Amino acid sequence: MTTPVVRDVPKQLFIGGGWRDAESGRTLSVDNPATGEELCRVADATPADGQRAVEAAVAAQAAWAATAPRVRSEILRRAYDLIIARTEDLALLMTLEMGKPLAEARAEVAYGAEFFRWFSEEAVRIEGGLTTAPDGRNRLLVTRQPVGPCLLITPWNFPLAMGTRKIGPAIAAGCTIVLKPAPQTPLTSLALAAILTEAGLPDGVLNIVTTTDAPGVIEPLLRGGQIRKLSFTGSTGVGRILLAQCADTVIRTSMELGGNAPLIVFDDADLEVAVEGTMVAKMRNMGESCCAANRIYVHTSIAQEFAG
Repeated sequence: MTTPVVRDVPKQLFIGGGWRDAESGRTLSVDNPATGEELCRVADATPADGQRAVEAAVAAQAAWAATAPRVRSEILRRAYDLIIARTEDLALLMTLEMGKPLAEARAEVAYGAEFFRWFSEEAVRIEGGLTTAPDGRNRLLVTRQPVGPCLLITPWNFPLAMGTRKIGPAIAAGCTIVLKPAPQTPLTSLALAAILTEAGLPDGVLNIVTTTDAPGVIEPLLRGGQIRKLSFTGSTGVGRILLAQCADTVIRTSMELGGNAPLIVFDDADLEVAVEGTMVAKMRNMGESCCAANRIYVHTSIAQEFAG
């Protein structure tokens, strides 16, 4: 039986401030990884849906860029307060669709919400500069402007924090957004869209496209010339493909790609602290972390005691 926290989350695409079905009418299954049970179905976007999302972001860009920094700041702060107030519901939602322990889900709510609080404060501190030119006869004025519509692609392992981490700075800077969450964990992103709408975010500033056809939806958006910034967290292999697709239109990119992280324990280490730190590094978030230790090197003189 679907729980209230799942039932209350919108299941459609979020485009131009409205909830709408995929053009094809298709849906994708969201499953509980602990039981294999289907939690619900959400809209499965087509490339045409992705294009509509970009058009909505483009249409909203000029007005949003002209919106006062204080207004952008207060929207983010209200969203932060709403997330904190709904910690239990959001934590349960993440646990159901992603599988992490409830205690870790609660910690992610607190961690993810902080991005909105931080960027609510940064929105009113976007600085420029005024300096004398080297020839001494002129002055140079530097101002900062929004880069434009952004495409944000998030992974499944931290569905709330990866969303707020990317959405927060875009909103603060005056950029509109198309967010493509991982198909395994779309519910948290859809719940986040509802929260931002409640916080007063104007129509079209945030658009969410859930899909099982990421290559078909994403590539036309990157090659179409309307997206001006890509932020991607995921595998190195996919990152290479996205960078190539961004090249023709010279899209600015930010990439957080899969790591290859060793953990090293030297012979002078405090073993109790080292073992505890190793367990956290390897098993945090069930080991599904970009910086999780994938191999452990221990000095031979303490290797047996460390392993025991």
